[in-house]
Amino acid sequence: MPVPFTADDTTRLWDTFDQVVTDGATPGGAIAYGTTGANPQFLSVGKVAPECGDIEPDRDTAYDIASLTKVVATWPLLGQALDAGLLDLDAPIRDFLPPMNSETPSGEATVRQLIAHTSGLRASTRLDHYRGADLPLHELLCREPLEDAPGRHRYINRGYILLGLALAHINDLPLDQLGGALWRTLGMNATVYGPVARTHQVAPTEQRIPGAPRIWGTPHDDNAGLLGGIAGHAGVFSTPGDLAVYAQRLLTAHADGDDHGLGEWLHASLIPQAQIEPGLDRGLSWILAAGGQVAYHHGFTGTSLYLAPETGRYLVICTNAVYHGNARTKIAPLRALALKTISAT
Repeated sequence: MPVPFTADDTTRLWDTFDQVVTDGATPGGAIAYGTTGANPQFLSVGKVAPECGDIEPDRDTAYDIASLTKVVATWPLLGQALDAGLLDLDAPIRDFLPPMNSETPSGEATVRQLIAHTSGLRASTRLDHYRGADLPLHELLCREPLEDAPGRHRYINRGYILLGLALAHINDLPLDQLGGALWRTLGMNATVYGPVARTHQVAPTEQRIPGAPRIWGTPHDDNAGLLGGIAGHAGVFSTPGDLAVYAQRLLTAHADGDDHGLGEWLHASLIPQAQIEPGLDRGLSWILAAGGQVAYHHGFTGTSLYLAPETGRYLVICTNAVYHGNARTKIAPLRALALKTISAT
């Protein structure tokens, strides 16, 4: 049976969220939480952003979810591709990309290594360095030398860029169309790859240059922007309501069986692939905590998604904390409490 959140849980979450907003960490945001088989609950604090006037965040406010793209787009699409026999976890990524006629050290990394951030590829990713190149992007990335021996955990965006390119190639469809088809099937009707319209229901992110317009409706991630907003590592916009739907579908599939291949894929993804630090492991895409009982991921802009399959609990954080700079440190107290709360049994 699912373990519901207690009144004390929600009070602590709201108090901490309110303090984070009061301290200026983010203009505001929304938390979605709940269990399988029950309607999601929502907590809202602050405003969407000063540009949006007095509009308060709600279940329908769209956020740039940044690296949650990895687990909301790329990860489920990889699961579908594996289920369809289009991918092999332990084959090199070059086997699933257009043919290349040169040495490709990074192309020898396996699909599993890329998903689990153990590939040894270069960690720094600057696609602007490839401007004006004659070769296609997948070959430019694959020709790069490895920076480390495969096996050690190191968070690497370029691996997910390659995975996104591979998904488009093996399906013969653009990544945004693949994602859109999946999300509509799951009932996530507000989730899309950017850009999206600059409205008061879309949370702005960072002002990169003083006096210049703020990023609003386009991906905050520079590399995703260079890819037209459509990439395997970042670029998706979603809402607290949609992410709650997604979390419920994943947890139900994990408990009851397949849902477009997601149930078996989630089970496989909760097996540790590498240690991040004591007490934290990396599964396939997901960070694993509490002895493997919790899976979660963060987005640089100030978003997080937590799943606790054994208790049927989920928790979603949607903020635009990057509005004020480095979101990672500013909302750390809220993320820490979220992990502690979701880990309770």
